[in-house]
Amino acid sequence: MFLSKLILGVPNNISINRNKASLNQLLLNGCQECFWLILKGAQSCSFALSVFVVLAISKHLTILGLPRYDFILLMLILVQASLILFKQESLKELKVICIFHVLGFILEYFKTQPDIGSWVYPELAYSKIAGVPLYSGFMYSAVASFLLQMWRRCSVFLEGYPSFYKAFLIAGAIYLNFFTHHFVTDVRWWLMGILVLLFWQTRIYITPYRNTLSLSVPSCLVLCGLLLWVAENIATYFGAWAYPNQLQAWEIVHWGKVVSWSLLMVVTFVVVAQFKLKNLG
Repeated sequence: MFLSKLILGVPNNISINRNKASLNQLLLNGCQECFWLILKGAQSCSFALSVFVVLAISKHLTILGLPRYDFILLMLILVQASLILFKQESLKELKVICIFHVLGFILEYFKTQPDIGSWVYPELAYSKIAGVPLYSGFMYSAVASFLLQMWRRCSVFLEGYPSFYKAFLIAGAIYLNFFTHHFVTDVRWWLMGILVLLFWQTRIYITPYRNTLSLSVPSCLVLCGLLLWVAENIATYFGAWAYPNQLQAWEIVHWGKVVSWSLLMVVTFVVVAQFKLKNLG
């Protein structure tokens, strides 16, 4: 009886050991992928992190008596130049980044007009045009920089991506709504619904280390919107700009801005995706 139990028990023990080994390997693989995803994400955030550092030190350090906004602009130009010099970004990618400087400045110009007054840049600067400091464009390009670098580092590819015209139509409508909602009905929620339907079957595949992970586009955009909202709170805390309710004392940015950032992220994603699809074939 003992011998039969021993013999019969061997396969079960082997099966348990194999399951444990398989589970341990699965956990190890998961930890490796998470580690490399975080590492490559941090590397891809190099420009965005530099923006925060410059904003922080600009409150305590100046060069030759430059106004703070001018100091920030000078530092961020040097950071951008260093990324090109050390081949963290290519000249082709720089052209894409410049698109967001233009898109960002147009939006900033409109939003800071006295009759709109969405936010303000209260400090004086030589590098202001129509009340908008030129460094503001870097805050938009920082998001594009992150996407461009992350795409390259994690070998991103897309499945089920909509046609060029559909993608740019929704991105253009989202961008225009940031202007038109001050005069006509705000259609952001309709745009969110169309966005979900349009990208419902689109998958983003990333390879942080050895294994490829699959993510849905809508969930990624909302997650990015949340992270950008956190970043916005940090930026306004350091005085990058100020909302009307922050002029006397800093307050946390309203959570509704998560939706705005998620939608603005769509514009960035579509432009970067088109650039990558065109250049990677």
